[in-house]
Amino acid sequence: MVKYLLVAIVVALGIWLLRGQRRRRQAGKRPESPPQDMVTCAHCGIHFPRGESKMAGGRQFCSEAHRDEFRPR
Repeated sequence: MVKYLLVAIVVALGIWLLRGQRRRRQAGKRPESPPQDMVTCAHCGIHFPRGESKMAGGRQFCSEAHRDEFRPR
């Protein structure tokens, strides 16, 4: 009888420890950032997040080099 009680205590302790680890891992995760709109580079046509775009003349570019190539001279 004592043997079964001891096994039950060990199993319950194991489950309790595993749940605690899972909660700690989930609490440490960073919240996901909201999705961003994707835009197309006016020079090369690549798609990239709007937050990374470089603007010139009402158009969006993926890099400063592409933006500078577009600028009228």
